[in-house]
Amino acid sequence: MTLIYIVLGVVVLLILWGVFAYNNFILLINRAKEAWADIDVQLKRRYDLIPNLVETVKGYATHESSAFENVTKARAAAMGAGTLEEKSQAEATLAGALKTVFAVAEAYPDLKANQNFLALQTELSDTENKIQAARRFYNGNVRDLNTSIEVFPGNIVAGMAKFSKMEFFELGEDEKAAREPVAVKF
Repeated sequence: MTLIYIVLGVVVLLILWGVFAYNNFILLINRAKEAWADIDVQLKRRYDLIPNLVETVKGYATHESSAFENVTKARAAAMGAGTLEEKSQAEATLAGALKTVFAVAEAYPDLKANQNFLALQTELSDTENKIQAARRFYNGNVRDLNTSIEVFPGNIVAGMAKFSKMEFFELGEDEKAAREPVAVKF
């Protein structure tokens, strides 16, 4: 009779552990999704700032149209990116295009003194910092999830429940340019 209670106790403990592990995976997945939503909010904020910045710079540097077209195309590509990899590539391209606009602005002292331009630079710089922080937070959550999926004995529950690893939000091919923050000079 005692052996039956021991076996029953072990089975109950295994079931409880399985439920706990499953719920832990759900928690980690939801945290990663929430962290991605934070990135998305900041990216949308940046997308909203870019047209105002381009219009402000255009007023001073009308003959620099290729730089403005590149930023507009890069913004559209970033907004339309579907997968995480496409988003990473598009964001790296957009960061490079924004650097070009700020380089153009350096050649126009009146523009650098424009209060609207200075306010947009400050907001964009703040947004870039928030994007970096949100990206680190997201990647930390994805790391925790992926580690839990890979390590024993969690990998057993992950395999049975068909949980899969999530992708990190990494920089695109143009990593060197994208690693450098968008230059905001006053």
